Formats: sequence, C-alpha cells, structure tokens
Amino acid sequence: MKKILGNLRKAVSEFNLINENDQIAVGLSGGKDSMTLLYALKLFQKFSPVKYHLEAVTISMGFENFNFTPLKDFCNKIKVPYTIENTHIGKIVFDLRKEKNPCSLCANMRRGALYNVMQNRGLNVLALGHNKEDTIETLFMNMLYNGRIKTFLPKTYLEDRNIKVIRPLVYVSEHQILAASKRHSIPIVKSPCPVDKQTAREDTKNLMLHIYKHAPKAKDRILTSIKNKDQFELWFDV
Repeated sequence: MKKILGNLRKAVSEFNLINENDQIAVGLSGGKDSMTLLYALKLFQKFSPVKYHLEAVTISMGFENFNFTPLKDFCNKIKVPYTIENTHIGKIVFDLRKEKNPCSLCANMRRGALYNVMQNRGLNVLALGHNKEDTIETLFMNMLYNGRIKTFLPKTYLEDRNIKVIRPLVYVSEHQILAASKRHSIPIVKSPCPVDKQTAREDTKNLMLHIYKHAPKAKDRILTSIKNKDQFELWFDV
C-alpha cells in the first residue's frame, strides 16, 4: 500500500486534486480499483496536508445478482459513510433500449445518478478509480475507434453541477492495485453486467498487454508522452 499512497500523493500534489474541506464521494462499483481507491483515500486522510471528508456511493443498476454486503461491511470496517442509490439503468440500457454498444449510455446515466446523490448529500468532489493502464487504454480507444488523440484528465470541473471530478490513481498500476487488494483483504465484487469482459475496452486492454510484452517500458513512456505538451508533432502544426 505504500507505493499506492506514494503515487496517490504525487497525483494529488501535481494536479491539485484535493483542497481544504473538500467533501469527497468515491464512486464505489465493487471492483478492485474503486475499492482500493476508497481504502487509499481513507489512509491518506491521516497525513494529508489538507483536511477532507470522505464518503462512498454505489449506483445500483437494478441487477438482481449483485451482492452489496461486502461493500457495506468494508465501509463499516473503515468507518466511511456509504450510500446505495437504486436505479433501473440496467433495464433501460439492456431491455428497453437494447443498446448494441451499451457502455457509453450506461456510463452517462450512472454518472448522472452519482451527481444527484452527491448534491443531495452536499458532496462536491467525485473520486474515480481509473488507474495508469486505464489512462493509456482510453487514449488508444479514442484513436482507434473515434479518430481523436484524447484521454481523460486527472481533474475536471463540471460548472453546471459545481462538482470536481478527480482520478487520484492515474500513476498507480493495475499490478499494484491487485497486490494491495490481496495483501489488505480488500473485498472485490464481480460485475453483474451482461457485457462484462466483452467490450471494446477489453479488446484494447488485450492489445496493450501484447504491446507491453514486446516493449516492457512502453507503459511509462506512453504516460510520459501524454504529459509532454512540448513534443507534439501532428499535422495541424504543418
């Protein structure tokens, strides 16, 4: 956990992610990333240079086979207030709309539900568990599927909602998260989503694993290139 906290602290400092008296909600899906993020932010409270309040929020998609008990127990154990918001997003996306590519609509609806819960509870910062690999995969997905050179930012601000969205794990590797979740007995609940592991993101993840195998330093070099705004040589400069 020491490496994760070190990388989290680096991101918080470099991108000014957390300010004094921020009211932070962790979007808790039950996956390894969000669960580890919640635990890391709870530990970081002890030595953070600024004070902040921490809660966890889960958006229930309406799937009957999702077990919330491990999430509730973990939040109770680390003494973090926990809210479950019940929705019918799963039914809307898969049964009513019958989306062939459901991920974008699902993500937008979940995010909207999260914002509503946050505003009702007086929370102004949403912390998401995207890690180093997620950052890189999003870059390649946008290039391959959307024709854009773009990935998510460590910090964004939604003026219409007065909510700041932060990603404190952008310097943390998936390997570090897996190791920490096992070492600290952080519970992980499998996603009940019908298209879990069958998405374009999963295909991109497998592509990147192939690249990392043949170019072991590619991960850090791609992340460095994302930050290197002075070294772009693209056609719009011609």
